[in-house]
Amino acid sequence: MAEKHELHKEVVGSDIPPEVIGKHGLVVGPTFEEMLHPWKIPAHIRKKAIEMKKKDPLNPINLYNITWRDENDEIYHMVLPHELTGVDAEIVVIYAKDFPSGSHKVGATYSVLVEKELLGEVDPNKHILVWPSTGNYGIGGAWVGCRMGFRSIVILPEEMSKERFEIIRQYGAEIIATPGSESNVKEIYDKTWELRRQDPEHIRVLNQFEVFGNYRFHYYVTGNTVIELAAELQKKGIGKGKVAAFVSAMGSAGTIAAGDRLKQEWPDHKIVGVEPIQCPTLYWNGYGAHDIQGIGDKHVTWIHNVWNMDAIMAVDDLEAKKGLQLLTEEAGWKVLMERYGIPEEKVMKMAQIFGISGVANVMGAIKTAKFYELGKDDVIVTVLTDAIDRYRSVMQQMTEQYGPMDEVEATVRTELVFRNQKLDWIKEGTRDTHNQWHNLKYYTWIEQQGKTLEELEAQRNPEYWRKQQEMVYEIDRMIREERGF
Repeated sequence: MAEKHELHKEVVGSDIPPEVIGKHGLVVGPTFEEMLHPWKIPAHIRKKAIEMKKKDPLNPINLYNITWRDENDEIYHMVLPHELTGVDAEIVVIYAKDFPSGSHKVGATYSVLVEKELLGEVDPNKHILVWPSTGNYGIGGAWVGCRMGFRSIVILPEEMSKERFEIIRQYGAEIIATPGSESNVKEIYDKTWELRRQDPEHIRVLNQFEVFGNYRFHYYVTGNTVIELAAELQKKGIGKGKVAAFVSAMGSAGTIAAGDRLKQEWPDHKIVGVEPIQCPTLYWNGYGAHDIQGIGDKHVTWIHNVWNMDAIMAVDDLEAKKGLQLLTEEAGWKVLMERYGIPEEKVMKMAQIFGISGVANVMGAIKTAKFYELGKDDVIVTVLTDAIDRYRSVMQQMTEQYGPMDEVEATVRTELVFRNQKLDWIKEGTRDTHNQWHNLKYYTWIEQQGKTLEELEAQRNPEYWRKQQEMVYEIDRMIREERGF
């Protein structure tokens, strides 16, 4: 066991706190239930984790900070001002900038890795982890993998923002850049297969598009968090204790799994997917390149329960970037405060919590409110998966390409991107479209990735998805057993 601890220390780059070392020498952290309800973490461990969040953010004890709630057990959320959205429905965002690594993807990567670790499929003394990603999953994999003592390699497209590459290196992982942009996932897959063929004994690929730890984190932790948020909002006079719609763009299609939990709670709940106009794969089998980093990967992922999705809506990538610039630069702040009357504290909060895909999700939420004719008592929830710290270079490129944003342009963007979002590029989930979305999985997962037709057809049955959901409780049992508490 001592040798294993030394390996962990070498890879992590800092001392391994005893609180995260299990009885077999594995580094483990919270259960799904503790990520949902962090007050259930033993008090001395949570106190130390909260202390280390700012003092030493790379300390493995920060695994216990993977949660949608802050140190006071408040959910990270914001009710967006109607002056911005232009709709009567309440659009509420849950935001992820305060997670370890600055994105909720750290929850998915931890859930994926801890499952594989406990099931004996990966061993830090033997295996090298490969994290295929277009950004935040790779960042989360770098943070989690290295904190849990594994040598980690992140594969992502070369055209992603330079901040992504810098953060991954800071966390201690290696990087392989593949050709293309956000929608070039096949090139990532090709590289993972190449690595596996070169060293099958040591390479282990943790594919976010395929592994159900990703699905389980969002189904259980994100989904139940949103249910609890609805009740908390009702106490404040917002909504009636119910979420009318959950809106999420698909990258790995992990986040949208929260909708599966919400639909169990409220059968008439709407699950709405979002993708870029420039790469409308589910909308009409489309393809192309786009720049909403983190979504729209030109295929239907294995873990996406398309049978539960009520609609797909496509938004423009340039509008999403223009919207982010509006929310994060001074000319935009001035217009939002002085012309639209949004209080300064709300403007400045939005300036800190949004990234490009977050703007895209809000655009989709506005379309959802209009399309389903939702009113003042209806709550729509969407997700801000990361924040502006990943996109300063993209905003600089926007200024270089289009010129500085002045107050006139900021006003135009407020109206175009948000208040007057159009009802185009919307397709409802009919019997035909559900079959179309399902069938698209064939080309990636059977022709390219080695799945069987029998496995694919099993996904038509709701029981397939229930079994994946129920695994949460077995994984929690295994985590507690390894930890000894």
